[in-house]
Amino acid sequence: MRRFIPFLKTGPRVAVLRLQGVIAAVGRGGALNDAGLAPVIEKAFRKGKPDAVALVLNSPGGSPAQSSLIAARIRRLADEKDVPVYAFVEDVAASGGYWIAAAADEIWVDANSIVGSIGVISAGFGFTDFIARHGVERRVYTAGASKSMLDPFQPEKPEDVKRLKDLQEQIHQGFIAHVKDRRGAKLAEGDLFTGEVWVGGKSCDVGLSDGVGHLVPKMKEVFGDKVRFMVYQQRRPIFARFGSTLLAEAMAQVEERALYARFGL
Repeated sequence: MRRFIPFLKTGPRVAVLRLQGVIAAVGRGGALNDAGLAPVIEKAFRKGKPDAVALVLNSPGGSPAQSSLIAARIRRLADEKDVPVYAFVEDVAASGGYWIAAAADEIWVDANSIVGSIGVISAGFGFTDFIARHGVERRVYTAGASKSMLDPFQPEKPEDVKRLKDLQEQIHQGFIAHVKDRRGAKLAEGDLFTGEVWVGGKSCDVGLSDGVGHLVPKMKEVFGDKVRFMVYQQRRPIFARFGSTLLAEAMAQVEERALYARFGL
């Protein structure tokens, strides 16, 4: 009832955006992507005129493009609404997860959070010997010399690997530029962009985070004890929630576990 009385003062409001999971264009298993998060992010910045937006992050990364799109949307709305953004890392904000974290004005971590992995990775399998052993003949016809680049059923070609590394380097440089733009003079001297990760306070020492701190106590420290929290998060697709896509869900879970496992989680 209080919110309908215009002259009655209320405490500061912090919109909390929970961002958890792998970042991918296809929203299997509730993966984070710009299309799915857009209405949630927009609501967090616009509803109730928040005094700040807090990102609660737990992501091992994923798609560079989706990471960039999500981070860009957060920055655009933060600038438009003149609302400060705080990121709070739980288990991990690595690779694309850190790309999103860097969109915040301040990044706070747990003493055990894993942060960083500023790099680009591509992994796959080669099935050349397997199909030859089983008498399978691969037939590929292309218009364009690069159309079958890195075909897993053909022998790996040095020129294809070089081309892939060139593509990765371009994405890596964009990632580095984003982190430097957002963290600026906070970054320590030395090469922080090798894909290495840091734990808790060590990430503060190199300037990738601002300190060890948790959502509620930190926001009370900034806005006072009367601060109120409004929580927003992306909902899983209704069919996924009722199990009608069990195979896709299972595959998504395997992929997600593999990404988290890289950081011992």
